[in-house]
Amino acid sequence: MRGALGLGALGLMLMAGCAAETKLRPTPEAGILQDGKSSAITEKEGVRLTADGSAWKGSPSDLERRVTPVYVRLENQGTRALRIQYPDFALVGQESRFRYSALSPLSLRQATSSNDSRAPARYSPAMSSGGRLWVGGGYAYRPWGWGPGWYGGPWGSPFYSPYYYAPPYYEEPLPTEDMLNNALPEGTLEPGGTQEGFLYFQGVARREDAVTLQVKLVDARTGEPFGSLGIPFQVSTK
Repeated sequence: MRGALGLGALGLMLMAGCAAETKLRPTPEAGILQDGKSSAITEKEGVRLTADGSAWKGSPSDLERRVTPVYVRLENQGTRALRIQYPDFALVGQESRFRYSALSPLSLRQATSSNDSRAPARYSPAMSSGGRLWVGGGYAYRPWGWGPGWYGGPWGSPFYSPYYYAPPYYEEPLPTEDMLNNALPEGTLEPGGTQEGFLYFQGVARREDAVTLQVKLVDARTGEPFGSLGIPFQVSTK
């Protein structure tokens, strides 16, 4: 039973390493498109929102396989101070109507540490053409136990090597320095001001075909909502 559980855990790790990369593309109904139609602009109550769901270029390079980063730029051209807080931003599934609230970057750190506070990173196995799982350190799981790495063949075959191991998949802990430095800051956006940065959402790949970025406009002085903004996106994966 223990061996079966171990193999199942390896399978989950392999799936995590091969998660789909998410890209959000504005739909034709998104309003004003720019930058090769990768970002869109909408405006209401004196607040202009620019959003791009495929702008991430930092570290980790595979961030879009783990969460959904969205770049936003807010320009307050109105007369009210605008509150900027993560709960005011969400991706809403077009069909499911499920609300994916923006995540605080530090909450990603807590989620990582809660899985295993001793592990600085997670390793995922590679899969051989023969269906065996490889893990870091040159050891692989076989039906009768653990042993030296395999190269796709049985003992004694020309494809077997006791020294071969597949490079492990290294999963960098979140949030990275780039994620923290480029995150949209929370606070108050005064009239005439501009603020920009990335929002991080739970991964929506293979869960949604389309989502809408929704922003609730809230007066920073009174806490009163005075409007909302929305930009629809198609979800593409690869």
